[in-house]
Amino acid sequence: MAANNRRMSGKKGAQIGSGGQRRRGLEGKGPTPPAEMRKGHKKNRIANAKSKQVQRRPVARGRGGRGTSEMVVGRNPVVEALREGVPASTLYVQQFIDNDERVREALQLAAERGGINLMEAPRPELDRMTNGLNHQGLVLQVPPYEYAHPEDLAEAAADEGEDPLIVALDGVTDPRNLGAVVRSVSAFGGHGVVVPERRAAGMTAGAWKTSAGTAARTPVARATNLTRALEAYKKAGIVIVGLAADGEHEIGDLEALGGPVVIVVGSEGKGLSRLVGETCDYRVRIPMPGGAESLNAGVAAGIVLYEAARRRD
Repeated sequence: MAANNRRMSGKKGAQIGSGGQRRRGLEGKGPTPPAEMRKGHKKNRIANAKSKQVQRRPVARGRGGRGTSEMVVGRNPVVEALREGVPASTLYVQQFIDNDERVREALQLAAERGGINLMEAPRPELDRMTNGLNHQGLVLQVPPYEYAHPEDLAEAAADEGEDPLIVALDGVTDPRNLGAVVRSVSAFGGHGVVVPERRAAGMTAGAWKTSAGTAARTPVARATNLTRALEAYKKAGIVIVGLAADGEHEIGDLEALGGPVVIVVGSEGKGLSRLVGETCDYRVRIPMPGGAESLNAGVAAGIVLYEAARRRD
């Protein structure tokens, strides 16, 4: 019996009294996790910071519909779009392209951001995709923008326990003006921008670039009918203030800017449309001692937003 026990003691496995601890102590802990998951690693801190930033961004509910996809064409425009954080799904690179500094930077920026597909394509295919534009071997695909619904902006303000501060654009067709307004809304603590569905600027790559990244945290809502959207805001107790060169009030005198308000900005040339102007509770003007006839939408919105923010402090 003792001999039999000695033969058995030479077998692999748990020994009597060890509880399997010796063998488990020799087992590995599995593959090394990636740097992004290792606590204390630089890449882990960066990933956590990005995650917190995303959590702070407003959730786009998409009830305002989707825009259309867009192509950014050319080496300089593609690099600038990637630098400014313009959303992108795919970077197309021409086969056998001359690998200059801009091409290398575009590839590096796309790789660092992550989530952007890199596709190599022959020149005829890129010519077809861009309708013959001078793409210089680089094409960036921008996915459709997810617009919010006008109601979402007021609801977001209510969730934060704040009076709504919203800007609506009437007849503004330059995407750069839209981007500038988004940037001003973000700077002065506003809750978003409303644009009409038709005959108006949308969130294109140009608008994203002008917003200097603030479009990632400031929602843009799209209204099928701007007048009806403003009337809905009025029913919800929000004051509608329209900017007009011949307005009855000066912005410095309008106490309503300190409460729940939608600021309506018209085009530089035509101003507010008739129906939108009639929907406004107040029409205000910006005093301009220098004698300028009008301001572009981005500048005008910034001035009124500053006054509104000042009254809320």
